[in-house]
Amino acid sequence: MPVRRYRIEGRVQGVGYRYFTRRTARRLGIKGLVRNLPDGTVEAIAEGSAEALEAMEHWLRAGPPGSRVDGVKTTEETRLVEDEDFVIA
Repeated sequence: MPVRRYRIEGRVQGVGYRYFTRRTARRLGIKGLVRNLPDGTVEAIAEGSAEALEAMEHWLRAGPPGSRVDGVKTTEETRLVEDEDFVIA
């Protein structure tokens, strides 16, 4: 299964972005994690089918109400995600 790391920039902390991401990932059958970073961005690491990861990126770019996504940087990863669920770290 492919693994992608997403770094989301904008107004994404303090607006429910991590909970939105977890809900979306679980709905899409993706496992991994999401966390706030000290620089104000949010990072998500996701493992799932290529189709599910494409859908995930679409939703990450939209974000929840109250957020403002200025950009999403995506990188391919080679390591497997250790969690069997999608968690907030």
